[in-house]
Amino acid sequence: MSDRVSVHGGEPHRQLDRLREYLNHNRVIAGILQEAPSLAMANWYLGAGCIAQTVWNFLHGFAPTFGIKDYDLVYHDGSDLSLEAQTRYQGRANEFFAHLHATVEVQNQARVHLWYAERFGYEIAPYESVEAAINSWPTTATCVGVRTARAGGLQIYVPFGLSDLFNMIVRPNKVQITRELYEAKTERWTRLWPKLQRLPWD
Repeated sequence: MSDRVSVHGGEPHRQLDRLREYLNHNRVIAGILQEAPSLAMANWYLGAGCIAQTVWNFLHGFAPTFGIKDYDLVYHDGSDLSLEAQTRYQGRANEFFAHLHATVEVQNQARVHLWYAERFGYEIAPYESVEAAINSWPTTATCVGVRTARAGGLQIYVPFGLSDLFNMIVRPNKVQITRELYEAKTERWTRLWPKLQRLPWD
């Protein structure tokens, strides 16, 4: 269990139990978490939209995989920033998860700064860890990473806690993104998951 979960009283344990329960209903997530340790990626997590959207699906009464475009499998390896190394992991992931019939995107968070400016129009500093990358993801509800713990079960990293996720609040995390990126990304979400409460940027 992550020590970064910060909610008053006994709520952290209840929320983590709820998250585990909801994720178990998504066969793709369950399959990825079962197989991902075999990829032997450094400091990996499954995270972002696929986690939040699985929860939103449960709370909306939708199918567990509804609306999920891809599943983000991230890791951090500062010793090899080459695209070739990341592509090798992607190729292995494609083989491991082919039976799930879902798109699994593998990204080395240590090399994000190399392509970020070309894609989004401004530069960012290198991430020092995969947790630092998760800390910068666009909304508080999607700043969550889950991985298989060595002793079984799940290890969950949630720098902003889980309250926004379970309350279906979409709140901007202004560490890195711009207003335009936040509004563009979340507009689709509110169309697919109408119970979401999208907070304004300001």
